[in-house]
Amino acid sequence: MSFWAIMSLSLVVNLPGLAITPMLGTLHKVFPATTQLEDQLLTVLPNLLIIPFVLLSGKLSLARHKIRIVVVALVVFCASAVAYMFARSMWQLIVVSCLLGCGTGLLIPFSTGLIADTFCGSYRLRAMGLQSGISNTTVMLATFAVSWLCRGSDWHLPFAVYLVGALPLVLSPWLRGLPSSDLHQVAGPDADCGDGKKCETPDEPAPAAARSAAAKPASVKDGFYVGRLCGLIGVYFFITFATISISYYCPFLVEKEGWSTSLTGTTTAIYFLFIFLPGYVLGWLVKKLGRNCFFLSALSMTVGIGLFAFVPSYATLCIGAALAGLGYGICQPLIYDKASLAVKSEEKATLALALVLSANYVAIVVAPFLIDFFRHIFRAGGVTGFAFIVCFVLLVAFTVLTWFKRRSFAFSVDSEASDS
Repeated sequence: MSFWAIMSLSLVVNLPGLAITPMLGTLHKVFPATTQLEDQLLTVLPNLLIIPFVLLSGKLSLARHKIRIVVVALVVFCASAVAYMFARSMWQLIVVSCLLGCGTGLLIPFSTGLIADTFCGSYRLRAMGLQSGISNTTVMLATFAVSWLCRGSDWHLPFAVYLVGALPLVLSPWLRGLPSSDLHQVAGPDADCGDGKKCETPDEPAPAAARSAAAKPASVKDGFYVGRLCGLIGVYFFITFATISISYYCPFLVEKEGWSTSLTGTTTAIYFLFIFLPGYVLGWLVKKLGRNCFFLSALSMTVGIGLFAFVPSYATLCIGAALAGLGYGICQPLIYDKASLAVKSEEKATLALALVLSANYVAIVVAPFLIDFFRHIFRAGGVTGFAFIVCFVLLVAFTVLTWFKRRSFAFSVDSEASDS
C-alpha cells in the first residue's frame, strides 16, 4: 500500500489551472462583467504560485518531517476544492485558485521525491514512468470530466474534479509507514528497491570512454553536482518551452486557417495522450532505444513541431501533436530520475527535484513572453506561424546537441556518463 500511497500523489500535481480550462466560457456567462485579465488570472495564478512553493517545499524537504509536509499540502488542496463549492464571485474563485496552487506547489516535489528516496535502480525508473503516466492521465480525464460537468445546472460542479485530492489524503497513513531508512537510501549492489526487489544494474555497461569521463571529478557545491543539475534544469525548461507552443498557439493557427475550433481540442488531447502513454512502458522504451533515447525523443519533437510550422492541415496537426507529445513524454520521467543522481547528499534529492520541476512551470509562464521577444527582434509579422518556426529551429539545434552529447549526463541513459 505504501507504493500506491506514493503513486496517488500524482493524481493532483498537474490539475491546477489546466483542468478547468474548458469551463472558462461557462464562467464568462456566469460572471459577464469579468474582464479578460480575471479569466486569465484564474488559470495563470495557480501555476505562477506553484513556482515559489515548489522551491519552498524543496527547502523544507531537508527536514525529517517530509510526510507531515505532504499531509499539510493535501489538506490545503482538499480544503481549496471544497471552498470552490461556496465561491460566489470571480475574485473568490481566483483567491481559492491561489490557495490551490500553494498546496500543489508544496506537494509536487514529494510526488517524485518520495519515489527517488524510496526506490533505486531500474525499479525507480519504472516508478518515475508510472508517476508521469498517472499525472498526465489524470489531467486528460479531468479535462473531459469538466467539459461534461459544464452541461449541468450548477456551475460549481466542474470544480468537483479537485476532490480527487481526497484519495491521496486517505492513503497518507501508509506514507507514514515508510521506514525512515528508505527516505535516505543509498543505492548499492544489495539495496532494496521496494516490494522486496533488488536494485538492477543496466543491461550493458557504459563504454570505456564514458567510464573514463565519469572518473573525472565533478564540481560539487552544497551537496549538488552543479553541472548535472544545471544541465537537467536547462533541458527540462527547453523541451517544455518548445512543445507548450501547441497549447498556446494551436488555437490561433486553427482560427487563422478557418478550421473548426474542435480541432484545437483534438490536437491538445492527442498531445497529452502521447505524453502520458510512454510513462507506462518507459523501461521497455529505454531498453529498445538505448543510448539514442534522448536523440530520438528530440527528433520526434522536432518533426512534430515542424509539421505545425510548415505543413499545417487536419492530419498533420494531429500527427505533429502525437510526435511532440511522445518525445516529451519519454524525456520527462527520465529527467525526474536523473535529478536524484544530481546530488552528492541523498537527503537533498527532493530539493534537487524541486529545482528541476520549477523549470517546467517557469517555462510555461515565460514562453509567450519569450516568443514575443524573438518576434520583435526579428521584426516578424503574426506571432502564430513565427512561434512554431522559432520552436522548430531551436529544436533542430537541440536535436543536434543531443546527438553529439549523447554520452553526457543530461542526455545519457547509462548509469555511468560524463558530466560534460
